Amino acid sequence: MPAALALSAAFLFAAALITTQFGLRHMDALAGAKVSVPSATLLFWLVLLLRGADLGGWQPQAAGIFLALGLLFPAAVTLLAYEANRRMGPTIAGAIGSTAPLFAVLGAVVFLGERLGVTQVASTVAIVAGSIVLVWRNGATLRGVGLISWVSWAAAALRALAQVVVKAGLLLWPNPYAATLLCYSVSTAVIWTVGALSRRPESRVYHRRGVIWFGLTGLFNGTAVLTLYSALETGAVSVVSPIAATYPLFTLVLNSGILRQERLSARLIAGVLLMVSGVVALVYF
Repeated sequence: MPAALALSAAFLFAAALITTQFGLRHMDALAGAKVSVPSATLLFWLVLLLRGADLGGWQPQAAGIFLALGLLFPAAVTLLAYEANRRMGPTIAGAIGSTAPLFAVLGAVVFLGERLGVTQVASTVAIVAGSIVLVWRNGATLRGVGLISWVSWAAAALRALAQVVVKAGLLLWPNPYAATLLCYSVSTAVIWTVGALSRRPESRVYHRRGVIWFGLTGLFNGTAVLTLYSALETGAVSVVSPIAATYPLFTLVLNSGILRQERLSARLIAGVLLMVSGVVALVYF
């Protein structure tokens, strides 16, 4: 079921956020990206070579779409998201990033001809609102809303665009594995090119524990993207994208159980209720 796959992707994205927090204790964001993205790419190529993953039905036009998409996702989105966190902090950046489903749904209507009902619109708004409530922290200010906030808005828009573009490619060649493999291969080249051109000395500093944590981050993110693309193979963007955006809910659970950074509050209860009600409406109505 697309909805179940989208929820699985949300959980994996949340797990990646947790391992990223551990990795950032030892290495900077760009160095971490130079480990995480290639780790997933290596895994996909090993599975292809050793287990013979299915790349049948090769469709050149779709392959071109996936390769071009790799210039933006996950490479550019990863770098923009890291920069947004550096400039504005995780609260503002996370709140803006949570609006990605709105861009994705709009793109699906305009470019893919998907039709929206009142339930889908209300559910999407509820999930986005719940996500923002969950990531917002007490004492947060609007310091990130200004000219520098374009970084986070760009990341959200590109993340949404990636889902619309990959859906278009999957309509031509319904092969989520090929889509993920090609996107990640190009993104690996982009990340390492940016790293080579970077003048920041810390981007070339590697720590054994940091490499391990960012390696796990890459595996979680890569599997999440593959699962998300599998959901988009048969599911509508307007359904899959909002459900996949529930990852803050899983991050909350993991933070509470592993990092113990969250306590139950009215804000958390409200955010959870909004997101759960939105998902239930999308799946059952």
